[in-house]
Amino acid sequence: MTVQDLQQAEYNEYYSRYINKVSKDTSLIKGFEDDRKMVVDFFSSVPENKLEYRYQPEKWTIKELLQHIIDTERIFIYRFLRISRNDKTALAGFDQDIYIDPSMANNKSLEELINEFNSTRSYSINLIESISDKNLKNIGTASDSTISARACAFILLGHSVWHIEVIKERYL
Repeated sequence: MTVQDLQQAEYNEYYSRYINKVSKDTSLIKGFEDDRKMVVDFFSSVPENKLEYRYQPEKWTIKELLQHIIDTERIFIYRFLRISRNDKTALAGFDQDIYIDPSMANNKSLEELINEFNSTRSYSINLIESISDKNLKNIGTASDSTISARACAFILLGHSVWHIEVIKERYL
């Protein structure tokens, strides 16, 4: 199963900004493994004095952005699980901005955040591996939009790329 297998009807157009960041021949499991390495390598390379930098006062720090990537993965993998199991209950959206302060990301070391990311990613890969190709195509509703289980997963791969590009452009 690769990104090119996704149909436009499987996700809201908003998520194209992330899906289009992923190579069309990227398979789900290999993509998650490669993305893990890319995320860990990138954040490990950020100079320590930049980890709590904000390019504008209201913007998140680099640590907070990594926490956001982790939290978003948790939410989208939960959606993935529910949809892949054919749960038709509509899933609510989430306000990403209210997650940051209670996360206390800036009080965590980079090592703690990377460990948190790795644990979350290991769970995600394990779950994805347990889902059949048939159930990856299941359709559900999240944030008032139609979405497939596999779209939930592929969105995450582009989401991390998106934020790393922002960091490179605006923070470093």
